[in-house]
Amino acid sequence: MSSEGSLQPKCLRWRLCCGLRWQVLIFLLYFSHVVSGQIRYSIPEEMKKGSLIGNVAQDLGLDLKRLRAGRARIVTGESIQYTELQTDKGILVVSERIDREQLCGDVTPCSFRFEILLENPIELRPVTIFIQDQNDNAPQVLYPVQTGPDQSRLATPLVAEMVPRSADVGYLVTKVVAVDVDSGQNAWLSYKLQKATDRALFEVGLQNGEIRTIRQVTDKDAVKQRLTVVVEDNGQPSRSATVNVNVAVADSFPEVLSEFTDFTHDKEYNDNLTFYLVLALAVVSFLFITCLVVIISVKIYRWRQSRILYHSNLPVIPYYPPRYADTLGTGTLQHVYNYEVCRTTDSRKSDCKFVRPCSQNVLIMDHSSTGTMQRMQSEQNILDEPDSPLEDLV
Repeated sequence: MSSEGSLQPKCLRWRLCCGLRWQVLIFLLYFSHVVSGQIRYSIPEEMKKGSLIGNVAQDLGLDLKRLRAGRARIVTGESIQYTELQTDKGILVVSERIDREQLCGDVTPCSFRFEILLENPIELRPVTIFIQDQNDNAPQVLYPVQTGPDQSRLATPLVAEMVPRSADVGYLVTKVVAVDVDSGQNAWLSYKLQKATDRALFEVGLQNGEIRTIRQVTDKDAVKQRLTVVVEDNGQPSRSATVNVNVAVADSFPEVLSEFTDFTHDKEYNDNLTFYLVLALAVVSFLFITCLVVIISVKIYRWRQSRILYHSNLPVIPYYPPRYADTLGTGTLQHVYNYEVCRTTDSRKSDCKFVRPCSQNVLIMDHSSTGTMQRMQSEQNILDEPDSPLEDLV
């Protein structure tokens, strides 16, 4: 009985171990099935959105029906998904702009990976995308420091390199330092001397950018020397940057200071002065032309008005101020002071009375009227009567 009791736990442990081994074996077999069919693609950077990467269905040996039925989709741990799977066509396309320098930096080779997940049954198909570098960046000049906002343009250096007049052949003046963020041969840089005040005095190293003297410096050499160096990469097509280098040939700092006081600001000052002169000339010219046009327009308008009045047949209408009337042709009186003179019942008596204003006998000139004024009829009637008191006064 004791032997049978000891055998029973052993059998249980053996069964448990066998079960675990079978589960691990099944899991390994299933996992090996999942990772089978890995594919890789190599594409250049800066591809446009919607550009074709590859035919996933054909490369993985899958049917379009399987992609649609398994609801195939991309699974990635990155925050940005650069690719998109079109299940109706079974192709992989670019969904976001891919910048190699932003994605990988200095790491070579540059790549990212993701999985294509299918359901019923579950399958994971790993996909790796390698990014090829393109020459999309120009060289950047680190030294000498330029004052311009864009180092690819001609700019003014902040400092001037000093060369003594006793310098021998091969004297190291300075070194142009530049970098290119591209990788591979696109980042290989070469240096060329494009322009110089005296090309027979300096040279630039093709690979290292060192500026050296190629002959003995003499007293006849000018103190101010300016060199223009072009930095070019090895990409296709190549990109370049231009840098200016100021060199002072002198033995003492005061001599250099007197010569280079306005050297740095000459170009900027001349450009500003020219701009303001052109702007002032344009403003003065505009004002002059505007005044000339206004004067000519006024002259033409007055001439046309005079011609219209000269050729018109309309009568000349005298102007009377409002509320004034012509009485005897010798002056004007306001309407409120014009009265009609009337005699009393007894015509022999000389007294007279003022009854009412004679507004009904006076025609007032209106602003829009074209008629003439009439004299007061009452005055004419009074003068015509033989016994009028006005005749006695005369």
